[in-house]
Amino acid sequence: MQRANSISDSCDVVVIGGGPAGATVSTLMAQQGLKVQLFERERFPRFHIGESLIPETYWVLKRLGMLEKMKASAFVKKHSVQFVNASGKQSAPFYFWDNKPHECSQTWQVVRSEFDQMMLTNAREHGVDVHEGVRVRDVLFDGQRAVGVRIQAENGEVREIRTKVVVDASGQSGLLMNKLGLRLWDPLLDKGAIWTYWRGAYRDSGKDEGATMVLQTADRKGWFWYIPLHDDRLSVGVVKPFDALFKNRGSHEQTYLEEVAACPAVAKRVAPGKVSTGYFATKDYSYRSTEVAGAGWVLVGDAFGFLDPLYSSGVLLALRSGELAADAVVAGLAKDDVSAARLGAWGPRFNQGVDRMRRLVCEYYQGFSFGQFVKRFPDLSGTVTDLLIGDLFDERVDRVWGPMESLYSEGKGIPVRWDGGDSPSEADKHNELILPSGPRP
Repeated sequence: MQRANSISDSCDVVVIGGGPAGATVSTLMAQQGLKVQLFERERFPRFHIGESLIPETYWVLKRLGMLEKMKASAFVKKHSVQFVNASGKQSAPFYFWDNKPHECSQTWQVVRSEFDQMMLTNAREHGVDVHEGVRVRDVLFDGQRAVGVRIQAENGEVREIRTKVVVDASGQSGLLMNKLGLRLWDPLLDKGAIWTYWRGAYRDSGKDEGATMVLQTADRKGWFWYIPLHDDRLSVGVVKPFDALFKNRGSHEQTYLEEVAACPAVAKRVAPGKVSTGYFATKDYSYRSTEVAGAGWVLVGDAFGFLDPLYSSGVLLALRSGELAADAVVAGLAKDDVSAARLGAWGPRFNQGVDRMRRLVCEYYQGFSFGQFVKRFPDLSGTVTDLLIGDLFDERVDRVWGPMESLYSEGKGIPVRWDGGDSPSEADKHNELILPSGPRP
């Protein structure tokens, strides 16, 4: 049995998965001189959804050495986000530059197969040993401490790799999360999505060409994303409660076209175009792990948690968790300390940021109107924009929650209790993640 020539039997860190989170954490560790092996089960480029970046990705991309590559790419430049309500009324665009006049306020709409390939290539260029087509079958433990992985190459060969730290960036498959029983499903955000790609559909021009549009469905139960990509492509998808999209409905194509027809604002925009691909569907169940790290292991990106894609926070959370985890691993190995406390020291603050974005998502599903809010509280427009650009880790943004709650009728807490109780507890009121474990029905 012939072994892959470049795979070492031991290293400082093994990273499972080569998506944005895995590429980020591995690159930043390799920059600090660690020997990092990354195992990706697929061969890139590969298709992935989640195309819209938000401005706060800038700072991690800068550390990665990716900014010049992004600027030289064909990706459409994104300057704003705009909301359309169920009756078709558009909010004023939220221009990121108006709130933060800095280069970071211009971001991109990316084709993920291209972006992820760029990120993985960048990891290689910074010294990461990247191995594609290699599946990690298991994480090996010595007692409670992770000490290695078992891998399987494309030729079927199985080997064990020893390492000081395992970083799980395996995406929604959540290798360690499932192995250790850490996944908590979020019953408030049990959505599904159907989407496709159009050519020739309407797109704005100039500064607004790359704007993300969020359009509420006519029945107010969901929303459409409308994302312009390069090469005349547009990503257009609908998100609704899972049963509303997939229970007693027809094919993905039929359901999608029915939803488009029922939303005049979307139907008008896509009317000049033609569908250029098939129809895709996913279960966008939000979840999070109970732990961000343990002895010798760390979770990043979707392997730690997934949040409803309403505000395009997925890539930011992948990059930011990868950055924070990398810094924790570097510091831990420098002190020969790979305890859960050391490797997961960044977890509480990161969770606070995710909670803020989650609460903004829940506000939208409860009927929150950005236009009405800004009209009522014009002094908070900038703070709302801070949240939309991904400034999730600054407690100053918390001043929006009280005014948001004031717009609801008395007794209607944010969010609605998921357990059917009559009055929200203090934890529910502040939208903390208190969820039951166990499989989804």
